[in-house]
Amino acid sequence: MDGLGGAIAATAAGLLEAAARQDLRLAVAESLTGGQVAASLVAVPGASRVLMGGVVAYATRIKAEVLGVDAQRLERTGPVDAVVAIQMAEGAARIMGAEVGLATTGVAGPGPADGHEAGQVHIAVVAPGASAHRELRLAGDRDRVREGAVEAVLLLAREMLDTSAGADGSAPAGEP
Repeated sequence: MDGLGGAIAATAAGLLEAAARQDLRLAVAESLTGGQVAASLVAVPGASRVLMGGVVAYATRIKAEVLGVDAQRLERTGPVDAVVAIQMAEGAARIMGAEVGLATTGVAGPGPADGHEAGQVHIAVVAPGASAHRELRLAGDRDRVREGAVEAVLLLAREMLDTSAGADGSAPAGEP
C-alpha cells in the first residue's frame, strides 16, 4: 500500500509495537472516523496483543451514555470539542480496561454540521499520567478528512508513547 494508506499502516504498526514494548493496552472511541482507527490497528498482524477494542459513538447521545462524556458539555458545545474528545478517549480506556485511549470527533463533510465547517476535527489521546489534544482543519472530501483524522490520532498516540518511553524505547527513568 502506498500514499496515505501506507502511512496509516506504518503508523498503526509502529503504535502497536510501542504499546507492546511498554506493556500498554489500547482502546479507541470514534465518531467521524466510524471505526477506521480500530480497523487500521486490526489490519496489523498481532494487534490483539494490545488492542482491547473500540466504540463507534456516531450519535451524540452514545458519547454520553456509553463513553461517559459529560451530557451538559455536549448540550453546551456539541460533539466537536476538545474536552469531548478527551472525555471520549478517557471513556474508551475506562470501559475497556486499557491504559491508552484514542478518540476522534468532528465534521467529515461534505458540508458543515452543528455550526462547524467540514474538516474541523478534534483528536485526543490519554495515557498514564498524560493527555493530548489536537484541533485539526483538514482539507479535501469526506474520505480525505476521515483518513487525515485517522492518521493524525495514530501519530499523536505514537508520539505520546515514544515520549513516555524515551528515545531508545526503554521505560522512563524511575519506572520498571
